[in-house]
Amino acid sequence: MNGVVGFMYPNEYALQWSILIVLYPFITGLVAGAFILASLERVFRVEAVKPTYRLALLTALAFLLDAPLPLQLHLGHPERSPEMYFTPHATSAMAMFGYVYLWYLMAVLVFEIWLDYRREIVILSQQSKGLLRVIYKIMTLGSSNISERALHIDDKVGWIVTLIGIPSAFMLHGYVGFIFGSIKANPWWSSPLMPVVFIFSAMVSGVAAVMLIYMATTKLRKLAIDMRCVDTIAMYMFYIFIIDFSLEMLDLIHRIYEADESFRSLDFMVHTKLFFSQIVLQIILGTLVPLTLLFITQVWKNNLTATVRKRIYVICGSLIMISVFAMRWNVVIGGQLFSKSFLGYTTYKMELVTREGLLAAVGLCVLPLLFLWVLVKLLPPWPEKGLHQAAAGD
Repeated sequence: MNGVVGFMYPNEYALQWSILIVLYPFITGLVAGAFILASLERVFRVEAVKPTYRLALLTALAFLLDAPLPLQLHLGHPERSPEMYFTPHATSAMAMFGYVYLWYLMAVLVFEIWLDYRREIVILSQQSKGLLRVIYKIMTLGSSNISERALHIDDKVGWIVTLIGIPSAFMLHGYVGFIFGSIKANPWWSSPLMPVVFIFSAMVSGVAAVMLIYMATTKLRKLAIDMRCVDTIAMYMFYIFIIDFSLEMLDLIHRIYEADESFRSLDFMVHTKLFFSQIVLQIILGTLVPLTLLFITQVWKNNLTATVRKRIYVICGSLIMISVFAMRWNVVIGGQLFSKSFLGYTTYKMELVTREGLLAAVGLCVLPLLFLWVLVKLLPPWPEKGLHQAAAGD
């Protein structure tokens, strides 16, 4: 009963969806956004962002491998999850996620990475020794033809796969917003704009994540950051963020204008239960501040030094990540804080060392970075002098 205000039914005291269900849409959003950034170079021929193309693909794969783990931890019997593949339920959006995930993982992302890296994989399978040689041999899938014609076919097929991958990325994350938006019994979630808001917030968070990772890895390698690249990424991030913020404000204005019987309880919750996470973190620090800073870099870019712009981009990228995570928190957790009668409120107390606690959540946030480290070691996303010299010799 601690933390409960007003009248609530017994089954409304405890929240069914925890921090793990907050992480799930946040992580899948990073996957979709990273892939969209990669498609800018592959499909739309934005040459300025080319230094981040392969890194964006590997980042998307690293986070995609991590994406189902929050759901697995949340399930009481995760070993039963394969049943959704053997006993499909076409009318359940949640059940169909398994097929969307496998399609995006194998038919889109892994296939595109393999096509893009096939030449390097073949060369590395010939140069490497020991266990690495075996790994690269397996990764060639028995194809060692790296003639000019074969590579041209790879490029054409890869372009088609990327083109198919764009709507697939929207579907991967948009369906999460569809699940929340289609729940009519919950006024905090029920909105036709929910899938669209999820997609655009995913795009901006994924772009911000790749930009931060690119800047960090370039610094660690003691190389100069390509300012033309990060300036272009920041420009796209700024425009996408404007659209995302506009959609969220449109949804809010519509709720205020409609003002149905649930509006009073939602208004009270925003000013109490979610004031810090929604007003302070999501809107002020996570949205208005980065939008203002990005606006300054777009208008007065020539008056700002490269060092100043880099610092602004790091601040903006970090704040945007916080904003999108806060948005996911406000949707998932906030939508469970009020009673279905609109007469009572509860609180969410996150534990520390439990299956769905803070430490598990932190571990799931760190894990994709470890996946990315392994992927980068196996398939370097930046040109390596020795590899290209060997390729030239072949």
